Amino acid sequence: MAGTSRNGDGVTVSFGAKFAQSEQFRAVFREGMALVEAAATYLDGDGRKEARKLEPPHSLSYATESMRLTTRLMQLASWLLIRRAVSEGELTPDQALEEQRKIKLPAKGGDQPSRGFHALPPRLKGLVEQSVKLQERVMRLDQMLGLEPAAAALAADTSDHPLETQLSRLRAAFGAETD
Repeated sequence: MAGTSRNGDGVTVSFGAKFAQSEQFRAVFREGMALVEAAATYLDGDGRKEARKLEPPHSLSYATESMRLTTRLMQLASWLLIRRAVSEGELTPDQALEEQRKIKLPAKGGDQPSRGFHALPPRLKGLVEQSVKLQERVMRLDQMLGLEPAAAALAADTSDHPLETQLSRLRAAFGAETD
């Protein structure tokens, strides 16, 4: 089983449990939560002002990317909170796995920026890029902890994802601008 090992005494050691109690995890957790806070502050403040200045194709790209950023960060925050809850004994590993199944991380390379990304405000682009890097780290951790196959299987089925319906409608209304 991925994510576990037997030590010399025949006792199973969970890499996931060890990792969730490590300083490395705490650093990733702090980084993720700080990024959530920075994005929320930006989108509720300066981001609104910057969005008003954009012309139509770029304003649609702004709306698309800010929605994707928010969704990505909420998924990442959920992943981090679940891992922390296990390490603090608030969730059992089985409960965590059940909760983990609700998080839909994209398939590797499946989260490409919109066509008008280059014209977006620098702070939004920076937040998007930071969130994508954090997402890649979390996906690597999922793989290391043996959680990635379940997450990837769920990510492949986005038909019931609420944002997918909205994005489909935007694509239909505006053509390929949202891709």
